[in-house]
Amino acid sequence: LAGRDYYQILGVSRSASTNEIKKAYRKLAKELHPDKNQDDPNASQKFQDLGAAYEALSDSEKRELYDRCGEECLKKDGMMNNNDPFASFFGDFGFQFGGEPQQHETPRGADVVMEVVVSLEEIYNGNFI
Repeated sequence: LAGRDYYQILGVSRSASTNEIKKAYRKLAKELHPDKNQDDPNASQKFQDLGAAYEALSDSEKRELYDRCGEECLKKDGMMNNNDPFASFFGDFGFQFGGEPQQHETPRGADVVMEVVVSLEEIYNGNFI
C-alpha cells in the first residue's frame, strides 16, 4: 500500500471496530494536539495525519477503499477532504478554528408566487395540482 499507514497512526489493528477507532482517535487527539506539543515542530503534521486516518477509517466506505488500495485511492476518488478533522467528529458549530463563520447552507433561489384556484372537493381528495 502506498502512502501513510492509517492503522499504525491510530495504533489499532486492521480488524479494529469503529468504536475502537473512535476511542483511539479521541485519546491520540488529546495527546497529539499542537497546543499540547508546542516544543515539537512536527506536532501539527502528526495531528493532521491523525485526522486523515480517522476520517478514512471511521467511514465504512472510505475504509473499504483504503483497505483495498491505500491512501492514493482515497485521493483519486476525491473522498478525502482537507477540512478540520474535528468538524466531523465533534461538530464544527458553524465556525472554523479561526472563529470565522462558515456558510453550510445552499443558496436559495427566489420564491415563486402564483394564484391557484382549487375546489373544496380537490382539497378534500388530495388531488395534485
